[in-house]
Amino acid sequence: MSNALVSTVIPVFNRAAMLREAVESVLAQTHRPIEILIVDDGSTDDTPAVADELAREHAGVVRAFHQANGGAGLARERARGEIRGSFVQHLDSDDLLLPRKFELQVAALNVQPQCGAAYGWTRFRHRDGRAEEQPWKRSGERIETMFPAMLAERWWDTPTPLYRASLIREAGPWTDLRVEEDWEYDCRIAARSVRLAYVPEWVCEVRQHDQGHVSGHADAGSLRERARAHLLMLRHARDAGLANESPEMRHFARDLFHIARQCGVAGLAGESRSLVAAAQSISPSRDLRVYALAARALGWRRMARLAQMLDR
Repeated sequence: MSNALVSTVIPVFNRAAMLREAVESVLAQTHRPIEILIVDDGSTDDTPAVADELAREHAGVVRAFHQANGGAGLARERARGEIRGSFVQHLDSDDLLLPRKFELQVAALNVQPQCGAAYGWTRFRHRDGRAEEQPWKRSGERIETMFPAMLAERWWDTPTPLYRASLIREAGPWTDLRVEEDWEYDCRIAARSVRLAYVPEWVCEVRQHDQGHVSGHADAGSLRERARAHLLMLRHARDAGLANESPEMRHFARDLFHIARQCGVAGLAGESRSLVAAAQSISPSRDLRVYALAARALGWRRMARLAQMLDR
């Protein structure tokens, strides 16, 4: 298995220069064999030409696919059926892998066959070039299983884990979510009681930049997607049998309520109602009950705005 093929999936939209850097970071891996699957998600600049050029330059290692713009999730799904490797690496086009990532994480999974994924330290690099000295988020902590921690927050970034390909096949297709699609997919995998192999080494880098980040989560379209993603994540938590009394589920209930109020302000009454009901299914508190009753009487948008005013 030390010579097992590792497949890297890179969705990309309008990031030609950064795509080259991401691909080069995979080609620099000390582990072999590797394959790289680039999915151009309907780019409108020279990214499609760069993807095809990389495939020509590294024939047999790099393959390029093209599709109409559908978001990173559907781009990853386009590649999922093309994966040939025993291990799968997801890599956003603006992030980088460090040279020994595959070597270290494949070795960790080889000696821990009970684990479905391996992770290590993620470095965060600021826009001005400064790098955080400590591992980003919780990637510097030893966490034995994906759930329940993954429900409270997405405590790693997309390039951090290396998955067994069998786990990706079992998890099934990516959704068409355009916001938090990666967190939803992680929670879906987590529901399979996945154990983790921890590698206490730097393995990847995520970068702050101005080149085509997904916009904020406060507009109506993004909030609608967040509501849908969170309801799916709650379903995955239920599938995993997480108890309502657990700290992570209680935290998630508060998160659901927070997004419900944001949806209400944006005029998304249906989403707000569904999220409040989901939060109540975890924590039937008096505050939630009073809020729901008032929202039915005043209207979900008016109640959310009133709550926002009271907060201020």
